[in-house]
Amino acid sequence: MNRRQLIAALAASAFLPGSAAAAPPTPEALATDIALLRRALALHCGLHRYNTPAQMNARIEALSRDFAAAADTAQRYLILSRFLATIRDGHSYANFFNQRRSVAAELFDRPTRVPFHFRWLDRRMVVTAYGRDQLPPGTIVERLNGTPDRDILSRLLPYTRTDGHNEGKRVSLLELRGTESIETFDVFHGLVFGPPPESRHRIEAVTPDGRRFTVELPVISLAQRRAQMVVQEDGDGPIWTWTVRPDGIAVLDMPSWALYNSKWDWEPWLRARLDTLPSLAGLIIDLRGNEGGNDCGAPILARLIATKLTRDAGERRVRFRTTPKDLDPYLDTWDDSFRTLGVDAADLGNGFFRLPPVAGVDWIDPVAPRIVRPVAALVGPVNSSATFQFAHLAKRSRAIRLFGEETGGNLQGTIGGGFFFVRLPASGLEFDLPLIGYDPSGPRRDGGVRPDVAIRTTAADIAAGHDPTMDAAARWISSG
Repeated sequence: MNRRQLIAALAASAFLPGSAAAAPPTPEALATDIALLRRALALHCGLHRYNTPAQMNARIEALSRDFAAAADTAQRYLILSRFLATIRDGHSYANFFNQRRSVAAELFDRPTRVPFHFRWLDRRMVVTAYGRDQLPPGTIVERLNGTPDRDILSRLLPYTRTDGHNEGKRVSLLELRGTESIETFDVFHGLVFGPPPESRHRIEAVTPDGRRFTVELPVISLAQRRAQMVVQEDGDGPIWTWTVRPDGIAVLDMPSWALYNSKWDWEPWLRARLDTLPSLAGLIIDLRGNEGGNDCGAPILARLIATKLTRDAGERRVRFRTTPKDLDPYLDTWDDSFRTLGVDAADLGNGFFRLPPVAGVDWIDPVAPRIVRPVAALVGPVNSSATFQFAHLAKRSRAIRLFGEETGGNLQGTIGGGFFFVRLPASGLEFDLPLIGYDPSGPRRDGGVRPDVAIRTTAADIAAGHDPTMDAAARWISSG
């Protein structure tokens, strides 16, 4: 589940109208917000997975002081975001899409956006698109408004979310790929660095052929950024594509699995195309820009496996039987059954309750007719929710070979499955609180799923229009 899912799942309450407060909130009122946050976090399964209770208590105390002393909503949003990032849970953050309209307008619609898309490659800002003639793909932006690109990245990373110490996810969030209607880089760069002089960015760059130059380009608006999106998931038609290359390899491009707000019946569409796979050389599934959403990977795996495939995500745990009644008014959600998640759960002690196993959630059964063709999946650090789980399963199944970079998510466990959207009344801010912890047994590496074949994209690849990950996957299928 990801941020795009949340706007779909709670459409009636996301972007609620009204202002955060008619007058600036008092320090005493803001202190009650943090007291509410502390109580809500007691429901969080992973609060002490990467932090000791003493460390978290100290951080909440510091948050309370800093939050009350902050000058405005923007400062409070940054302070809250930086605190939530220390939990090291990729679903716990002050969700852009669940803020009230007035807060969202104040924080996210600022005249600060850079007019191009880019990736971070070896901690360098590499232009990928929309750079006009001045910034062709592969150009490295060495300084933006006088600040070195590496320093920009270092200053923004503490505000971004990840699972555990998987830093690749944080870096990927600070790229501009055109997959989000509100981009993480736009938000935090705008709030931390502010608008550039005269609404023009001063860019010191080096072109792919080594020429250094300086150019000034105007900022773009939120509407202009959205016009550059490569994923438009709110329609009713397919957002995936299935193409067959001249070499007989099918490419399934899946830029998003967040289909909760779409009337598109994706399962028959996918099934019909998988049915054609036995007559083709193989399949490449491109997931590199896909954070997650629906469990769209399970029907693919079901056609490739011969026996039951357990998810190996470990026990599903919660931290409560029922939510406190006096806390409920501040816990927004789209499914009130979440408030009683632990009623029938087994008491594990230490405040944890184990949920019973569920078919389709804890394992995948094979579906006939089985497809026996080479299948590759292209993965990377963006994959941190449902796509992380898919990558983990795909690698364990040995039915799919992974190409690319280490995924987001974390093998030590993730948290999701259900959410509360915690509304802090004095400040008007919201943060997402995931409810179900997935706790695998035994020691696990603190990181994502590593691909079977690691591929790194370079600035030279971008300049030349090469896709080395796609090329490597195609060579593997063709060689078989």
